[in-house]
Amino acid sequence: MCFKSRLLLALPLFFATIVCGQSNTGSIHGNVLKPDSTPITSAVKVTLKVMRGDQMIAYTDQEGRFDLLNVTPGDYTIEADSDRERRFDVGSERVQVRRGVSSLVTIYLKEKKTETSSNRGKSISVAMFDQHVPSAAKKEFDKATKLSADGNGIESIAALKRAIAIYPNYLAAHNDLGAQLLEQGEFAEAENQLQAAIKIDSKAFNPQLNLGIVLLRQNKFSEALTTLDKALSIEPAAPAAHLYAGMASLNLNDTARGEKELNAAYDLGGSTYAVALLHLGKLYLKRGEREMALKSFESYLRESPNAPDAAQVEKLIGTLR
Repeated sequence: MCFKSRLLLALPLFFATIVCGQSNTGSIHGNVLKPDSTPITSAVKVTLKVMRGDQMIAYTDQEGRFDLLNVTPGDYTIEADSDRERRFDVGSERVQVRRGVSSLVTIYLKEKKTETSSNRGKSISVAMFDQHVPSAAKKEFDKATKLSADGNGIESIAALKRAIAIYPNYLAAHNDLGAQLLEQGEFAEAENQLQAAIKIDSKAFNPQLNLGIVLLRQNKFSEALTTLDKALSIEPAAPAAHLYAGMASLNLNDTARGEKELNAAYDLGGSTYAVALLHLGKLYLKRGEREMALKSFESYLRESPNAPDAAQVEKLIGTLR
C-alpha cells in the first residue's frame, strides 16, 4: 500500500519521492498559505500551467490543501489564485512531476499590491473559466484534456471541436484547440482558433502567447512580436512570452532586445527555460563575442545535460575553448 503524505505547513517547496506502482503519471499534493504562513480557509483555484496554457485545475479545501492527480511528467508552474475577497495576490511555484512520484508543494499567496499594479500580472481572465459553460461542453473539454495527457492528440482535437460546437464562446476550448493544432503543425487553423479566443476576451494571456508562437512558427516575425508584446502587457513576468519575444526580435535583427528578452526568460523561468541560454550563445557567437558565447553554451549544458542537441553544443564549445 502506498501512503500519501501531506505537506507540513510553512515548509518551502520540496519534492517527495513516493513511488506507487508503475504509473506512467505523477501527482501533486500541496497547501496554499497566506503571506503569514497560515492556511487559506476559503476555496481558491489552483492551476497547473505549461507553456501552451493551462493543463489542470483544482480547488483547495477548508484547510488550504489540494490534489492534482494523473499529471503527465514534466516541468510546470503551479499557480494559486487569490481568495474570493481578493485580499491577496496570486502566488506561484515551479514544480517537477516525475513518473510514479508524488510531488509536494507549498504556495504562498502574496500581499495585495496597490490598485495601479495589481492587475498587470493577471494571466487568466474571467472569460477563461466562464461559469456559463454548459455541462455537455465542459464534459467534452475535460475529455480532451485527458486524451491530450494520454498522448492522443487527434481524438483530443475532435473533443475540443465538439465542445466548441456546443458552446461557441468557450474561450479555454478555443485556446487549447489552437495550441494542439499548433503542435500538429496546422498553423492556419491554429491561428483562427486563437483569434477566436482573443475575440472573446482580448485580455486573456494564454491565447495571446499561443498566437505569438503560431505567428513565429510561420516566420511572421513582426506580427509575432506585436502579439507577444500584448501578452507581456497582460503578464509581464511570463518567461515563455519573454523567450518567444526574444526569438522574434533576433529574427528581426534587433539583437539588443533579443538579448534583453532571452535573459529575462532565463532569469524568470530558470532551468525550464534553459533554451534561452542556447539562443543567447548563438547571438553572442554571431556578434563575435566568443567568451560570452562560451559561457552561455556551457550554462546551457549544465542546465540541460540531456538535451537532444547536447552533443552538437559540446562540439561547439570545443571550438571556442
